[in-house]
Amino acid sequence: MSWAGLFTLVHINAFAAWALLLIGPRGPRTAAIILYFGVGLLCLAYTAMFASQAGALRPADFLSIGGIKSLFARNGGVVLGWTHYLALDLFTGQWIAKDADHKGFSRIAQTPILILTLLAGPIGLLVWMFIRERRARESARS
Repeated sequence: MSWAGLFTLVHINAFAAWALLLIGPRGPRTAAIILYFGVGLLCLAYTAMFASQAGALRPADFLSIGGIKSLFARNGGVVLGWTHYLALDLFTGQWIAKDADHKGFSRIAQTPILILTLLAGPIGLLVWMFIRERRARESARS
């Protein structure tokens, strides 16, 4: 399969899992589907792609801007890196949703944070960390 085809497949997988996270029912079955068929398949795809690129990767590639630039100059490197982001952002989004459910946040309140996590993972996580801290302190006082 071409790198463009793999890129499309990982997107379909990730966005289907995100859609389920955003609008699907919450519960153990949905959580398992997102974790294993969303995050898990992305991790499996990443592992296969990483192994296929192993001959082209050197440890030094990850230690400098030039090395990272050369990695992302290839289609395989771009798809590999993007799959990495998709997997970790989805995992983070699922954790945020579970944590928000546990702390009593409505789905409507969670949605902008989850979308921000999808689009810019670390920013969404940072926003959630600030919001959850306040709720955690309030519940600790009561």
